Parts: sequence; C-alpha cells; structure tokens
Amino acid sequence: MRYGIAVNTENCMACYNCFMACKDEHCGFATPVSAPQPHEGQFWVNIRTKERGDDNRKVKTSNVAVMCSHCDNPACAKAAKNGAVYRRDDGIVIIDPEKAKGQKAIAEACPIGAIFWNEDLQLPQKCTMCAHLLDEGYDEPRCVEACPNDALFFGDLDNPDSAVSRAIAAGRATPLKALEGTETNVKYLNIPTVFLAGSVYLPCDETGEDPADGAIVELKNLKTGETLTTKTNYFGDWELENLPENEEFEVRISFPGYRGVTLSAKTDADHYVAEVVLEKG
Repeated sequence: MRYGIAVNTENCMACYNCFMACKDEHCGFATPVSAPQPHEGQFWVNIRTKERGDDNRKVKTSNVAVMCSHCDNPACAKAAKNGAVYRRDDGIVIIDPEKAKGQKAIAEACPIGAIFWNEDLQLPQKCTMCAHLLDEGYDEPRCVEACPNDALFFGDLDNPDSAVSRAIAAGRATPLKALEGTETNVKYLNIPTVFLAGSVYLPCDETGEDPADGAIVELKNLKTGETLTTKTNYFGDWELENLPENEEFEVRISFPGYRGVTLSAKTDADHYVAEVVLEKG
C-alpha cells in the first residue's frame, strides 16, 4: 500500500473547494498527526494560478493545486532532528507536532514551499493527506472528496486499478520543476507547457472582414520535422497547446479559394502569433 494523489491541472478551475475542505478539517482542530492549522497564513492546498499569453487577444490562466508531495526521500526529514519528520509505511510523510517544535529548518527545507511555519506554536506544518481520516477507514482525504471537477484523484499507487493509478496512466505526468528527479506520492498531470495561437479572417465588402471558420493551420517543428494540424473555430481563432518549449515552428495557414500564408513562431513563451487576413487566390 502506497497512498498517493494525482493532480490533473487540466481540470482545475480554481474553485477552492479543496482549500476550504482542508481548512474545515484542520482549522481549530488537532488530530493525532497534526496540531491545529491556523485560520490564516497557511495553504496546505495552495492553488497557484498563472496568467498566460502575450497579447490581450489571447489571455488565459492555468491552475495547479500544490501540496506536500510526500516524497520518498524528503528534504524536510533530512533537515529534522530527533525524528521529527517520518515517512509512514503507506508513504505519507508526517511532521510530529511535538518533536518538531522549534525546528524552523524543517519548513525552510521544502523545495516547493509546501511547509509553513506557525509562529504562535513555533511549529512547521503541512498537508498530512488526512492520515487521521484514512486511519479511521475513510476512503480519501477531504480535498479529494470536495473536488467537483475530477482534478484530484486518490488511491493506492501500487494498485494499477486504483483511481489514482488510472488517472496517472491516462494523463501526462510532469514533476514540479523544483522536484525533478525526486520520487513523490503526489503526481502532477498535464501541466501546460506553451501555446501558440492566432486568428484568421476573410475579406468581406460589407463588414470588412469575416472570421475564417475551418481554415487549416499547420505547425511544422523545424527541429524534428513533426507537423501538428488544427482548424480555426467559428470566430476564426486557432490554438495549439502543450508544445515543446524553446523550439522554432513554421506556421502555414490555408483556406479553399484563398492564398496561403506562412509565418514563423518560437515557443520561448506563450504567443499570439498573428491576426491574418487572407487574400483571394
């Protein structure tokens, strides 16, 4: 048995249900594995939102619910004295609320900032994966239970048929950059890389321009030769997400009866490539 959580970032809409469920379970209440979480200043489930895009015609956000990753070889345990941080047989990493008092180095050791320092209690604190509830026979932690959008999955990582294992198998697992090379029991899926986007219009005598619905957009990776294809929507907009970073692309746009257009773009960041008005062929 190795408990784990999968965070599918594609489905996170920043509703904060997980955050509030965690607060509801731990604020003002001590458990066998934790002191009470303060009402303010700690985010055992921290929704990190990033604004994306370089042009006001294409701006969006992505959300990642970040929590203690319950590492196999935790940096916090290395910084702890007197066994104040320990890893249970089920993989959950616990900070002992008695032994850890005064050990601020435990909080400072976390590479993703998921451990918080309680100044009043002089104690480092973090997500316990609701170990006290699991020990009582509950099926999942409160955060997973509260998620309405299938962004959080829980279960036995050693069981390929568990909900968490199935989610990992179906998704694109990507470690947080600060934890690359570290084995963890919290897995992050489908973290976005970069997107390229644009708009295509057709000339119109009456309105000046009409959206080109169904224009073909081909992105050729100049390094690998791979070509990705999409079509513009009803509004003439196109987008290709999760592209390889820091590579150059040739963007070819075509529409029956009109002259094709070729552009260049680089995935050093999210880019709105261009607004294109096609000419009659």
